[in-house]
Amino acid sequence: MASVTVAGRDITVSRPGKVLFPDDGLTKGDLVAHYEAVAEAMVPHLAGRPLTMRRYPDGIGGPGFFQKDASDHFPDWVRTEAVRSRTDGGTVHYVVCDDAATLVYLANQAAIEFHVWTATVEDLERPDRLVIDIDPPDGTDHAVLHKVARRLRDVYTEIGLTPYVQATGGRGYHVAAPLDRSAGFEAVRELALAVADRLAAEDPDLLTTAQRKNKRGDRIFLDVNRNGFGQTFAAPYTLRARPGAAVATPLDWDELGRSRPAKYTPEKIRRRLTRKADPWSAMDAHAASAEEALENLG
Repeated sequence: MASVTVAGRDITVSRPGKVLFPDDGLTKGDLVAHYEAVAEAMVPHLAGRPLTMRRYPDGIGGPGFFQKDASDHFPDWVRTEAVRSRTDGGTVHYVVCDDAATLVYLANQAAIEFHVWTATVEDLERPDRLVIDIDPPDGTDHAVLHKVARRLRDVYTEIGLTPYVQATGGRGYHVAAPLDRSAGFEAVRELALAVADRLAAEDPDLLTTAQRKNKRGDRIFLDVNRNGFGQTFAAPYTLRARPGAAVATPLDWDELGRSRPAKYTPEKIRRRLTRKADPWSAMDAHAASAEEALENLG
């Protein structure tokens, strides 16, 4: 056992020496230390948003699971919000991570990955983020991914959106834009699909929006499915539960060419945040209308 004090909360870290990433030697203590180190930059991207956790109690070599409903044993100071499911009419009590103590507490529960909605509990029907996920087949050259991300950037800019890019810590990149919440999910997904369809039509041998994997071939999938009600994307600064222990990392556009989707480790992120501000920190100041962007695209 170990104990850390975060934002005035004493949090007991159980089995800090337990190895969660066998190939990389990262322990639960390392996991907790990562989330404590990135909390100042990460929590603003979590705050107010329903949270889905990916937990691996026995490490990433064992069975993991996605968790939406807060566990009964979570302390009272961990905020939860009840959200009605559109699929079965039930109620999900999501964790909403508004502070560093909650983030560290969840890390001690072996929550390795954190995924957030594109809307906040303030208005769950109107998203304030648009996200297109560049999802390549294995072996795609990084320079090709950079080219696709820049093409998305240029279309976003052309139609009045402010583009932001994130190395996902997996195989690809997210290209996101802040929205002013004037439109619902249907309009936002329509916009995302229209942007993706335009790029795919311009380069059909390289890009696709086909939902079925057997229709994609060896093309890069422009995934707009993050833009539906209850859908999530990898939160900035989340670790990814895969060998290499990479971290989802917001980038400035002039960094893209030197980046790789899974380049950034917890150690690199700690060094990065000591010398560089979070590139996504001012997103909300550039929020735009999805409906106006769709008109501009037309």
